[in-house]
Amino acid sequence: MTGRAAAVQPARRVALEVIRAVSADDAYANLLLPARVHRAGLDTADAALATELTYGTLRRSGYYDRVIELASGRPTARIDPPLLDILRLGAHQLLSMRVAPHAAVNEAVVQAKSSGARSGSGFVNGVLRTIARTDREEWLHRVLDGTADGDGAADERLSVLHSHPAWVVRAFRDVLAADGRESELSYLLEADNAPPKVGLVALPGLAERGAVGLPSTEFSPIGLVLGSGDPLALPAVRDGVVRVQDEGSQLAALALSRARPVRAGERWLDMCAGPGGKAAVLAAEAAEGDASLVANEVVPGRADLVQGALDAVPGVHEVVVGDARRYADGSSGRFDRILLDAPCTGLGALRRRPEARWRKSLEDVASLVPLQHELLSAAVGALQPGGLLAYVTCSPHREETREVVAAALERHPELEALDTGAVLESVTGGALRDAGVGLSAQLWPHRHGTDGMFIALLTKSGGTPAAP
Repeated sequence: MTGRAAAVQPARRVALEVIRAVSADDAYANLLLPARVHRAGLDTADAALATELTYGTLRRSGYYDRVIELASGRPTARIDPPLLDILRLGAHQLLSMRVAPHAAVNEAVVQAKSSGARSGSGFVNGVLRTIARTDREEWLHRVLDGTADGDGAADERLSVLHSHPAWVVRAFRDVLAADGRESELSYLLEADNAPPKVGLVALPGLAERGAVGLPSTEFSPIGLVLGSGDPLALPAVRDGVVRVQDEGSQLAALALSRARPVRAGERWLDMCAGPGGKAAVLAAEAAEGDASLVANEVVPGRADLVQGALDAVPGVHEVVVGDARRYADGSSGRFDRILLDAPCTGLGALRRRPEARWRKSLEDVASLVPLQHELLSAAVGALQPGGLLAYVTCSPHREETREVVAAALERHPELEALDTGAVLESVTGGALRDAGVGLSAQLWPHRHGTDGMFIALLTKSGGTPAAP
């Protein structure tokens, strides 16, 4: 009589499903995991376990791969991808969680059998038992012993310790050093590996922060913090008047909308609006000032998300699909305020999208920078003289941020940089004092508890802006 195969514990099953989708299909864990948790009907405890298993494994998979190679005696490139994901999940439990070794190993073996890789279950069992026989401090020493010496050795060690690609460590070191803050590098890398708080935004004119019953954010005057639980359990979130949004994104939108008073009849443009979080804030702010908003998005599916984000917001706003560079010639009219949240590497949001650190490379920077230059030039062409332009990226990389703005200022003599740090200090009621970098601003996970948003406010000469 054949025994029935053991069932995989639900939280581990959901975590592996998401990790496999990230590895095999380039899925985004922050979008897929909530749907899988809901579909599986996980209770609060299992949902929290699935979240830690998923994000923890993805954040530190680079380090776990090195341990797996040492324990298995073979490079990860020669391990079947489904088995490698099972090993990563098991390694996370053994090396970073308080999970009993026998439970982590046994569940991994069951997952290997359930995945159809029954012949690989013995391999999984052997590798994880090898990992379990050595404590985590010794594994760290063994991995560090295998790092290179010479130039770049310090960054290579930090790459191992904090599970970031070495090129990302170097990029972070470069931008911090430019501001005399190189000593903060380890704190930044640690912050990227810490689970972020869930930020919410109460759309201006539509929801009052005090009525939601949650703590307020430290800096954003419209932000809230959800300590735990499902945001959709809140009626205001279900109604669309309170939305999930990082505090840094809120400040990027408010820097544009509150840099100076809004004049009735102003036309605003969000050039790269998907998925719609900043567009919703701008639409609400525009409605309060009797202004209008055009939200542009090049990808039709993301434009649908923008429309959904704006559905709860009254006022005059329009969602259009197309390449934002077409606005350069002014054929769609000029705009008084423009947000260019440019496509970027997303290195400032690694704590929320942990898999992104393993997907991006220096080649991505090289391919994105020309587009960022072109979009910013188009924004200058679309800007009304005297109008406001916010160039924003969720990346602190110098080539995507300061160098793009510097090139635009050199290329367009009619363009002038405004003191963005001072604007943010005003928007936050003086709470945010150390974000200014020259005339731009850089928010940091380790310093501000926000995503790593770069914000530069610019204006175009020749107009008569409203008095501040």
